[in-house]
Amino acid sequence: MTPALPLALLGLTDAAFSGFRAYAGRDARIRKGRANVRAALRGLAVGAVLLLVPVLAAVLWLAAAADRDRAYDTLAAGGRGFLLPLTCYAVAVALSLAAYFLLPFRAGTLAMVIGLGPLTLLRPLAVAAGCLAALLNGGGRPSLLVACLAGAAVLCVEPAVHRRWYREVR
Repeated sequence: MTPALPLALLGLTDAAFSGFRAYAGRDARIRKGRANVRAALRGLAVGAVLLLVPVLAAVLWLAAAADRDRAYDTLAAGGRGFLLPLTCYAVAVALSLAAYFLLPFRAGTLAMVIGLGPLTLLRPLAVAAGCLAALLNGGGRPSLLVACLAGAAVLCVEPAVHRRWYREVR
């Protein structure tokens, strides 16, 4: 199985959450469901564009390779390595979100504070672990390059969305 589809789904989901985080807490209205959805869609759009960079790098690497089967296997091995730490991180985020939505108000709020808060701060470390795993799993330098480009793309979504749409929102 190619790790491209799960990685793309994780990247786009992260981009949607990044769009939401860029907007979260910037509006005092109680009911802001439509604004939250709009922010998530903005993050998804920005993330989709930014994630084209690692896709293009992988396609160019495959197109320039003398042995495309070996180049594909190398990128796939790196992608599987990149996927493992990110999947662990995504599961931790999903569990924290589930606790927030399923537990009573106070326990859910505690889950948010001790779960999602620190996990948001750990995102760059999860991406760095994924890049290292892409290299160590047999992906070599090409996979490291693609992983670093993908990691930079997902980490740039939130600042880009914030700068474009929410800089003046207080």
